[in-house]
Amino acid sequence: MPESRPAPESARVADTLRAAVDLLQRAGVTSPDVDAELLLAHVLDIGRGELHAALIRGDVMADVAASEYADLLARRAAREPLQHLTGLAPFRHLELRVGPGVFVPRPETETVAQIAIDALAAAAAPEPVAVDLGTGSGALALALATEVPHARVYAAENSVDAFVWAKENFRRVGAPNARIAFIDLAEAFPELDGTVSVVVSNPPYVPDAAIPRDPEVRDWDPPAALYGGADGLDVVRVISGVAARLLHPGGTLVLEHGEWQGAPIRDLLAADGWRAAATHQDLTLRDRATTAIRA
Repeated sequence: MPESRPAPESARVADTLRAAVDLLQRAGVTSPDVDAELLLAHVLDIGRGELHAALIRGDVMADVAASEYADLLARRAAREPLQHLTGLAPFRHLELRVGPGVFVPRPETETVAQIAIDALAAAAAPEPVAVDLGTGSGALALALATEVPHARVYAAENSVDAFVWAKENFRRVGAPNARIAFIDLAEAFPELDGTVSVVVSNPPYVPDAAIPRDPEVRDWDPPAALYGGADGLDVVRVISGVAARLLHPGGTLVLEHGEWQGAPIRDLLAADGWRAAATHQDLTLRDRATTAIRA
């Protein structure tokens, strides 16, 4: 029986990964090493820790896995979002299903979630109520529901495509204290008027003329989740009115926004009668969220 020949060096996991990192780096991907590892772990259906062990052992790629990996790498090099390729987006302790038609939750929004979670946890009511306006994938609403389990959380979405993804995430997470509705944001939850402790939103806030540079955002995130009119604040104006209707006196509004929008949003909220408007930074020390208190 003839001896089996060793697999060619190019088929080893370590070499495949090195070539993948080089490809993504040349394509301008911001984190080529992380993306290459996550895609390879996805193809092999293992965690990153197991992948590192495979690299140390000198494991060899099966032909089918190598072919699938090459296809995914080509799509990532064309700047299709990593989360669309794996179908999952991490957000705090959650893993959310995402894909075309829904905004991919970003790490900076985790800071916004923490502000809302702290406000909801501090609410005096035994069963405080929170509302997420424009929930998208459900990230903020599900973070609130799972991290403040004694609260009731309501999420509103007005995009059919995003609503489908959010419904799937609500089903997967299975938080019994969370509810989602397909509804125009201006008309959201009239039955809750004057009873809500926290309203949170990550609205579209990119000015119409400010086209994002990153292809992952520009070409893949739905325009309705990005653009907010000439100054980016059209939806913020709507949310200011809706939140004033929903919140009880002393309730908290939490808005995500771009790093240059803190001052105009504070002015907008002050003109609408809100108290104590304040802007907060994310972990990169960029202005990311503004809070205000219902008078």
